Amino acid sequence: MKRRNRQEMTMIGMRAVLGRRGVTSAAFAVVLGVGLTLAAPAAMAQDVLVLAAASTKNAVDKLSAQFKAKTGGIVTSSFAASSGLAKQIENGAPADIFISADLDWMDYLQQRNLIKTDSRVSLLGNELVVVVPKGSTLKPDLSKDGKLAEQLGDGRLATGDPSNVPVGKYAKAALEKLGQWTAVEPKLARADSVRAALALVSRGEVPLGIVYRTDAAIDPGVEVAATFPPDSYPPVVYPAALTASSKNPAGAAFLDYIKSPEGMAVWKEFGFVPVAKAP
Repeated sequence: MKRRNRQEMTMIGMRAVLGRRGVTSAAFAVVLGVGLTLAAPAAMAQDVLVLAAASTKNAVDKLSAQFKAKTGGIVTSSFAASSGLAKQIENGAPADIFISADLDWMDYLQQRNLIKTDSRVSLLGNELVVVVPKGSTLKPDLSKDGKLAEQLGDGRLATGDPSNVPVGKYAKAALEKLGQWTAVEPKLARADSVRAALALVSRGEVPLGIVYRTDAAIDPGVEVAATFPPDSYPPVVYPAALTASSKNPAGAAFLDYIKSPEGMAVWKEFGFVPVAKAP
């Protein structure tokens, strides 16, 4: 008699036991499948950890859902001002991907060897607009040497803190170019992110806000009242990169996905301008 291998003997033994208990052949197949599954080594992929600029939230959430549907991979994201996220990475916060709302904070990490430079890509573009609460009749004057500060009256203008929040830096540059910064600066409501500035306008706490067009599009409580001339501020560019500490292959896969044609279609759906290219 030929010697039977261990797998054959195991299967014979299971059939004998199951047969004695009157288990059907179908049930045997189920039990056998479970047994083999339990015997297999755990191979569950690690979650992808993304730190992304607040203005990308809606798009990244949808991209994450589509990525999970396609691959089974789970993406966990945290959204805030790019400055704060970059500092978190510098301080050792776990992350696979960083998506910034400007080049400066990605440069900040690159200069400290905290991103994988060969993975860096200039992913998206955006526009700077002035928003008002829904139903407001205020028409912001963005002409050269306009009277925006006078239009505010006793109210304030909400935008990101120009000292560190990208949208605030762009807003400052635009207002300086238009000769309105000196008059408007004392009336700023300095928010810690673009979404925080947007919320102030949406709730009617301030009469005006400077945000990205993509943010204005997702909040029904605001209306775009004016668009800054494109030459009044530096191009808004969103770079993305893998962090230097990431060892997760799924992170690279998600970065590839968000810059793929399918991923770019989602960005465009939320109003971003795809510009995917190396920095």
